[in-house]
Amino acid sequence: MQGIILIDKPAGITSAEVVRRIKAWVKPARVGHLGTLDPFATGVLPILIGEATKLAPLLEGGDKEYEGLIRLGQETDTLDRDGKIVREAPVPAVSEDALRAVEGRFSGRIEQIPPVFSALKRQGVRLYELARKGLDVEPPPPRTVEIKRISLAVEAPDVIRFCAVCSPGTYARSLARDIGVALGTVGHLFELRRLRNGPFHLKDAISLDDAVVGLAARTEIRVISLRDALFGMPEVAIDERSEARLRNGDARALDGMVPAGAEMFKVLREGRLVAVAKATSRATAAIVRVFSAK
Repeated sequence: MQGIILIDKPAGITSAEVVRRIKAWVKPARVGHLGTLDPFATGVLPILIGEATKLAPLLEGGDKEYEGLIRLGQETDTLDRDGKIVREAPVPAVSEDALRAVEGRFSGRIEQIPPVFSALKRQGVRLYELARKGLDVEPPPPRTVEIKRISLAVEAPDVIRFCAVCSPGTYARSLARDIGVALGTVGHLFELRRLRNGPFHLKDAISLDDAVVGLAARTEIRVISLRDALFGMPEVAIDERSEARLRNGDARALDGMVPAGAEMFKVLREGRLVAVAKATSRATAAIVRVFSAK
């Protein structure tokens, strides 16, 4: 089996656990995922199976869309509801004008300090591993991210609902912390749901339970093909002889076949994804990935 299954991840388990449960039914195929969701978070989690795992570097750069709740008045060490409270502050009345001002402040390219409890590495060790040992971990340096759209609304006197579309590398937990400070208090991420991960939408996802039941019973569930996963990427078709040359590493098989204006393109044979290539000139290309015919 190969392709992508979109899972609506439930709360209470890690993204790695979702992979483990799917892998149990598709062995010996390799299984991976795109875009880790924290255990408390829910929403679309693309699961890559078999040759689809080779697509990960080509799919990781898409925007993410989230909705969630920020609880004001308390900051936690993890910046979410699963952490320990490390700071408290009074919650002022939040006006519509204040919300609009904060939306403007957090729109566009902003500087953001990632959480200490994150998978970023320091001297080869993930920061969350150091933090869980109780070590005093220096916060990571700021990074530039882009918030392409954000809206805020008062859900309760101490709760703000937000919707945001953001660039890869944006931490929703850091966004919650910083919005709390901008509103004159502190805050942490209380709920998070991912609505979109690049080209993959929550509306197309199925529950983890339904996926496991379907795989176990070998009933039909929606699996996105390798070709369809790269929706929007230009494509060319080749014959059997050219496929054999590509599989032997001969990119000259694509000479004269580069789609006009394309940077990357799909190479197909009889509708099946054979390879992804990168244009090196108007007429020549280099092989980026080759996919098994099985």
